[in-house]
Amino acid sequence: MEYLSVKEAALAAREASTALAVASTEDKNEALEAIARALSENRSAILAANREDVDRERAGGMSEALIDRLTLTDRRIDGMAEGVRQVAALPDPTGETVEEFERPNGLKIKKIKVPLGVIGMIYEARPNVTVDAAALTLKSGNCVLLRGSRSARRSNEALTEIVRGALAGTKIPDDAVILLPSDSHESVDELMSLRSLVDLIIPRGGAGLIKSVTENSRVPVLETGVGNCHVYVDRDADGDIAEKVCVNAKISRPSVCNAAESFLFHRDRPDLLVRVCSALRDAGVTLHGCPETVALFPDAIRATEDDYGREYLSLDASVKVVGDVGEAIEHIRKYGTGHTEAIITENDAAALRFEREVDASCVNRNASTRFTDGGEFGFGAEIGISTQKLHARGPVGLRELTSYKYVVTGNGQIR
Repeated sequence: MEYLSVKEAALAAREASTALAVASTEDKNEALEAIARALSENRSAILAANREDVDRERAGGMSEALIDRLTLTDRRIDGMAEGVRQVAALPDPTGETVEEFERPNGLKIKKIKVPLGVIGMIYEARPNVTVDAAALTLKSGNCVLLRGSRSARRSNEALTEIVRGALAGTKIPDDAVILLPSDSHESVDELMSLRSLVDLIIPRGGAGLIKSVTENSRVPVLETGVGNCHVYVDRDADGDIAEKVCVNAKISRPSVCNAAESFLFHRDRPDLLVRVCSALRDAGVTLHGCPETVALFPDAIRATEDDYGREYLSLDASVKVVGDVGEAIEHIRKYGTGHTEAIITENDAAALRFEREVDASCVNRNASTRFTDGGEFGFGAEIGISTQKLHARGPVGLRELTSYKYVVTGNGQIR
C-alpha cells in the first residue's frame, strides 16, 4: 500500500505497532520464516531490480566502493535469507524479566523488556539493510519506516514488496514494514519531525548523513558511526597473526565500516611493518605512510594529516610508526571514531592496557576488525554499529531494539 504522506505512513505503523507489541513469539517467527522463503523464491525479481540501480548509478559515476555496497548477488540474497532465519531462531527479548525484587513494604517489582514502538531507518545504498531492519524490528516487536536512498530505490521497492507480501499470509500486520519515498529530501525532514509518532531514528550511511540526522532530528537518534578502524601491531606481536589479521581487516571487504583504515606499528618492529605492508601492497592496497614508514617501505606514499582521520572505504590505508602502546592509544584517541580498534600482541600487559584505555564500541585482541558485525556476534543480523554510549553500543541487535517498563504488584499498599 502506498501512503500519501510520511505522516500517514507513520500513523499506519503506529497502529500496527499496537498489535505487533503483543504478538506471540511463534507468530513472529512464522512471519520471519515466510520472509526468508519469499526472498529465496523471488531472487530473480530482486536481482533484476538491483541491476537497474547498479547500472544507473555506475553510469552516473558512483564510486566502486559504493557500487559494492549497492550490489546484490545470489550469495548476498542467500545471506539475507539466512540472516532472517537466524533472527527467527534467536530468543525473543520482549516480555523478558530483566530484574525482579521485593520492597520491605511487600511491593513486588519486575523490570520487563518491551518494544520501542516505531523505528525510522534512514540509510544509503545498502539494500540488505531493508531486510535486516525488517527482520530485527519485527522480532523485537517494533514497526519500521524505511527511508532508503534514491540510488537503491528499485532494489528497496522490490525487497519491501516481497517482505510485505510474505507478511500478508501471516498474523503480523504488513504495515509493520513500510517503505517511504526516496525521491526528495522532504521525506527525511518529515520523518525526523514526527516525534509523537516515531520513537527512534537510526541513520546508517556516510558521515554526512549521520551528521545531518543527529543535528536535525526532533526524534531521538541512535547514532551508527563512521569506521576509521585501527590495527596496532605491538612490539610483541606474532608475525603470522599480524600479517593475516591486517590483510583480512583491510581487503576482505574494504567498502564497509568495520574494515581497517589505519595501521600502527611499534618502532622496534620494522620487520613487521615491512612484512605487513608488503602483503597489503601485493593485495592492491595503496599505503599512505608517515616519514618513518616511507623510509622503511618506499612503496608507500607520504601521508597528509587528513589521511589519518579518513574512512577510505577503498583499497587505501594510512600507516604510522609509534613508540609504544601508549602512543598508539593517543593516536587512536585523536583520529578514531569509536567503532573498532584492534591490537596484535602476545603481551598480556600491553593488551590489557589497550583494552582498558581505548574508547571504542569494540576492542579486539589478535582478531580482525571485520568481526564487529551482528551476524558474527551471534545476533543473526544487525541494524547498525552504534558508536554512541546511550542506550546501545556496538552491533545493534534484538536486545538493543527494546526498552523496559516496571510492573509493580501490591496488595493494597498506599504511600
